[in-house]
Amino acid sequence: MIRVLLAEDMHMIRAALSALLRLEPDIEVAAEVTRGDEIVPAALRTRPDVAIVDIDLPVLDGITAAAELRERLPSCRILVLTALGRPGQMRRALAAGIEAFLVKDAPGERLADAVRRTAAGLRVLDAELVSAAMEYGESPLTPREATVLKEAARGASAEDIAARLHLSSGTVRNYLTAAITKTGARNKIDAIRVAEDAGWL
Repeated sequence: MIRVLLAEDMHMIRAALSALLRLEPDIEVAAEVTRGDEIVPAALRTRPDVAIVDIDLPVLDGITAAAELRERLPSCRILVLTALGRPGQMRRALAAGIEAFLVKDAPGERLADAVRRTAAGLRVLDAELVSAAMEYGESPLTPREATVLKEAARGASAEDIAARLHLSSGTVRNYLTAAITKTGARNKIDAIRVAEDAGWL
């Protein structure tokens, strides 16, 4: 029996995934959580073989939470799910040692197959995402530039970002200018779009 931990914040999607997995005779849903910071405590409590982790979780994102889980419970293999197949996210997941990466719009039978393959120690990667990740390459943004651009994507002004990150407004504008240049964008909005599409944020 393959024991699974399911981390998904959208209740209907989590219920559907859980119901789908419970139909499989060799898969048992051992725990369900809705936030990234709940993954490690639940995994340490239930000792799953595979953690199915949504990439966009509240409090702690799925990739960061998965990386923590790898450290705390190395026996648990990780399958990351995402609604948006951003190649940069797959690169981050692979760098964190995650074995499997699947988009949510994959056919239902692929999920159970992916769980079995992940539990068996095999890599499960979406072929289109692998191709796109190779096309986009590594993020050209420094961690600070990515942080500033991510804050701008949430609608924060340069002054708000400066206050939050303990920087001057001029420094924030310099980071935004660098991000625009490095992404080949026309302006801040375009830089956010390019970086989000590539999964760099």
